Amino acid sequence: MNGTQAAAAAAAAELAAHRAGVAVSELHELDEMLEACRVLDRVWRPDPGNPLITPELLRVLAHCGSYVVGVHQDGRMVGFCLGFLATAGLHSYIAGVDDSVRGRSVGFAVKQHQRAWALARGITTVTWTFDPLISRNAYFNLAKLGAAPSEYLADFYGAMQDEVNAGTETDRLMVSWELTGEHAVRSAADTPPTVTVDSAGAHAVVGLDAKPDGAPAVGRRDGDTVLVRIPTEIEMLRRTDPSLARAWRYALREVLGGLMAEGHTVTGFTRDGWYVIDKRQERQA
Repeated sequence: MNGTQAAAAAAAAELAAHRAGVAVSELHELDEMLEACRVLDRVWRPDPGNPLITPELLRVLAHCGSYVVGVHQDGRMVGFCLGFLATAGLHSYIAGVDDSVRGRSVGFAVKQHQRAWALARGITTVTWTFDPLISRNAYFNLAKLGAAPSEYLADFYGAMQDEVNAGTETDRLMVSWELTGEHAVRSAADTPPTVTVDSAGAHAVVGLDAKPDGAPAVGRRDGDTVLVRIPTEIEMLRRTDPSLARAWRYALREVLGGLMAEGHTVTGFTRDGWYVIDKRQERQA
């Protein structure tokens, strides 16, 4: 990593924020921490007696050099992100944006700010976790940003009491984002590579798919490339058919979690909801 890369990352972050119509900046004062906690409450809707984080802890983390950042639109905080130093580099722990700015690439602006912040401090790797059943997050993290899954974590947080996670086991994918890698650089320029099912090749097999009734169907895992489907809207499914949503959780844990436990690597995610595990790439590496 050099000064030119850090400067280019800062310019990309500024452009991403401008396009999203927001300002992304570090937080320092206690009143800012209070507002950040209000943002998290609006997004995650936790039990009032069990806050996700406290303003006092945020103040300490910011003072000690962690990544504590707010997103503002017209002077109002509409988003927040917290990351802290870890063995791999920076671990991005929690982030959220108001419904009023969803779909406007605010999350992309935050990640570009985070990339520039890390590179300016000589940090070249950022890790975080996400729910592997949420298709839009999988596409954003793997296809848009170029983060690479490193570990499948079954029921990582245990039972959670916020409205977003209540009633579901908290499986997570740990991902690693190499900030100077080709995919991350192309992402910063908003030209990420595209992965499709058709590009998987003739020897691809389907490890997990949906039956006509929407239930998961476990398939084969013996091909050069294994394709693993997830539902388009698992969050809606959790509200309308919790038992079916749980069936998808267990099926994905068995297939994707099982493949990763065997040492196989997720090499992409398609816009229409397929994880791609390419064993040919592993043999060539």
